[in-house]
Amino acid sequence: MRSLPIFWVIVAAFVFAQADATRAQANYPNRPIQLVVTVPPGGAADIIARVIGAKLSDALGQQVVINNRGGAGGTTAAAQVARAAPDGYTLLLNTIATHGIGPHIYANLGYDPVKDFSPVILIAKLPLIMTVNAEVPAKTVADVIALAKAKPGELTFSSSGSGGAPHLAGEMFKHQTGTEVQHIPYRGSGPAVIDLIAGRITMMFDATPSLLPYIQDGKLRPIAAASPQRHRLLPDVPSFAEVGHPGMDIALWYGVAAPGGTPAPIVHRLNAELAKIVQMPDIRKNLSAQGADLQGGSVEDFVAFIHNEMARWGVVVKQAGIKSE
Repeated sequence: MRSLPIFWVIVAAFVFAQADATRAQANYPNRPIQLVVTVPPGGAADIIARVIGAKLSDALGQQVVINNRGGAGGTTAAAQVARAAPDGYTLLLNTIATHGIGPHIYANLGYDPVKDFSPVILIAKLPLIMTVNAEVPAKTVADVIALAKAKPGELTFSSSGSGGAPHLAGEMFKHQTGTEVQHIPYRGSGPAVIDLIAGRITMMFDATPSLLPYIQDGKLRPIAAASPQRHRLLPDVPSFAEVGHPGMDIALWYGVAAPGGTPAPIVHRLNAELAKIVQMPDIRKNLSAQGADLQGGSVEDFVAFIHNEMARWGVVVKQAGIKSE
């Protein structure tokens, strides 16, 4: 019996491979899915991942396992997912750090934020709030600016770490107001807020989950919301836009991304399920109480959003001269 020409062997192998890929996509998912989170348990990202992950497990009929992997502003976790198989079984809760700020700071990033990922959907935004220690003699943005200019370099602002959104918010404030305020980085929001409450730090930009309990106790004074509108949990606090600084618009954000090359049917299946989840009344109630603004939208919407974030934060990082430690 004569053997098949090599050309037809290659064609047959390609056809069988395509058939296997089609079957795999049709049967997706048939085993647990890993959702990699860029911070340790307990932070806002972790809370959002667990709430969303539980609903996604129900929707897909497979367990969604949360894998917390911190380090290097979330870029360690992102690099891990970038190297994973593009089959929909490893996902990243990507953030402003992994796909906005970090790529402009870390020289050896370990991934290309555009080529190495297939964006799925934007889940939520948490606008940042500028707060000061309750003993600081400033009640408005104008008061803070006047105090900073009267004492150049003496005021301080804390952050959850160099290169994160709270750090960049402080740098934006300095640049847009012509003030000199010293940045004091911490390992996480917890210790940064503790020193702010104790009066060792003047001010901080962070989201409501970290700040709201101390604002309600009178230990911290909210000055302004870094968003176009007032924050719904702090309706008496003006936005920066209201007081003449519309450029101060910054929020923590969380989305879901798959490794680059993940088949479009899988990406769109995940988008469809997650779009339903963020509209669920119990999810909206739960996460809204944490200060989150639920998002959603199409895959294309999220691709455009990431491109915009990459562009705007590249400018801020360059202006501030921030580099990895």
